[in-house]
Amino acid sequence: MERTDAEIIRAVLDGDTAQFEALVRKYLPRLFATARRYARRESEVEDIVQEVWLKAFQKLGTYRGDAPFEHWLMRMAVRICYDFLRSHHRSRETTFTELSDDESQWLDRFGASPDQAPEDSDAAKALVKRLLEMLSPQARLVITLLEIEEKSVKEISRLTGWSLPLVKVRAFRARAEMRKCLGRIARTKYL
Repeated sequence: MERTDAEIIRAVLDGDTAQFEALVRKYLPRLFATARRYARRESEVEDIVQEVWLKAFQKLGTYRGDAPFEHWLMRMAVRICYDFLRSHHRSRETTFTELSDDESQWLDRFGASPDQAPEDSDAAKALVKRLLEMLSPQARLVITLLEIEEKSVKEISRLTGWSLPLVKVRAFRARAEMRKCLGRIARTKYL
């Protein structure tokens, strides 16, 4: 019989710290998937995940148990990812180069007939990735949670600690920032 998260947490808090490994094994894939949405290099992803686990272990005593452990852990992960984005925003490598041929062709197809352009094409994914890297940390966080992870405004509010109106305002501004970034990299094509 597998132990529940609450039982494992109680054991860890009672001094059996080796039990924490069960939580790590259970939630490690989810944390890596989340961190990969915010960091470019695998070493950065590993650093984020390590920091999440370190902080989770240190703050385990603050977990109240009124929500699932996974929610508490993911809220911590999102905040650490946001801190990572903010700290690396100044040193990021921003490219304002022209669109690749594939991206350009996909954008032409999308502009001519949005319903016919496949959203899952490699060119579309590359363009979205490049645009996300150009966004400010707040905008990238909001777009990632709202559009890629398909979280509701209420879920984003819970994960980030922002009010519902603030999430909506930041989502509006993030979309505008994304359009502006697309305009910068596509300017030469359409001028």
